[in-house]
Amino acid sequence: MPAPARPRPRNRPRGGRAHPAIRVRGLTKHYPSVTALDGIDLDVHSGEIVALLGPNGAGKTTTMEILEGHRRPDSGEVRVLGVDPRHATPAWRNRIGIVLQGAADFGTLTVRQVVDLFGVYYADPMPVEEALGLAELMEEADHRLNTLSGGKRRRLEIALGIIGRPQLLFLDEPTTGFAPEVRRRFWSLIRTLRDQGTTILLTTHHLDEAEHLADRVAVINKGRMVAVDTPARLGGRRTSAAEVRWRAPDGPRTVRTHTPTALVRKLTTEFRGEVPELTVTRLTLEDIYLDMIGQRA
Repeated sequence: MPAPARPRPRNRPRGGRAHPAIRVRGLTKHYPSVTALDGIDLDVHSGEIVALLGPNGAGKTTTMEILEGHRRPDSGEVRVLGVDPRHATPAWRNRIGIVLQGAADFGTLTVRQVVDLFGVYYADPMPVEEALGLAELMEEADHRLNTLSGGKRRRLEIALGIIGRPQLLFLDEPTTGFAPEVRRRFWSLIRTLRDQGTTILLTTHHLDEAEHLADRVAVINKGRMVAVDTPARLGGRRTSAAEVRWRAPDGPRTVRTHTPTALVRKLTTEFRGEVPELTVTRLTLEDIYLDMIGQRA
């Protein structure tokens, strides 16, 4: 295994309020037939992971492309690492990493050759072996790209995104094509990068991914920012009523209550012990998210 990535000093504690890595105010983008972004605001603080959630066509990709400097907004204030991406310099690009959805095609080059090639463009790249190890590609290092499976090509894109030791990393649907066990290992890599000081903005359709990784989630729908909060607090989730279910002598019962502990204690007394088929559940992140985008059944 390669040596761990060299730690960098944290810019500030996770979730801090000063000097955001990304600051967006009143961002708009219009196309002939649609308004892609309609005045969104967003802060991403240094050293945190933010997951950008939303249905297809909500404005996630447009937002990411503007922040990366690949698309120009119509209006609004955008600062990424203190710089307007419209006026980005090579020095600024040296501080960011991007993992896109589409796999690049480098013909018959090997995995090692491609990662080595990308490292040349950065002032302080990590060793190629280290990037391959973090992306779990050591066994494929000498394989040609045209022999790789879709999942392994995705891992290669991740290696290319982190080779420059980015201060800010953009991840667009990073675990597309990954098997469940590989996704879990990838989550560990992302948390390691965050703990070393890397700020991460990712898009994902996997709500469990956002729940496990994100310090905060931002929900965008129809070009507007609906809510930004921690996964636990989004949409009042932490204080939402719990649903208590059990089987009473005359059949199943369901009660929604803000004091589930008190109700369970009462039921335990009534049943003089175990309560048959007892379950206590609160709204999931998926429930809240679907409510926010108007798609909950």
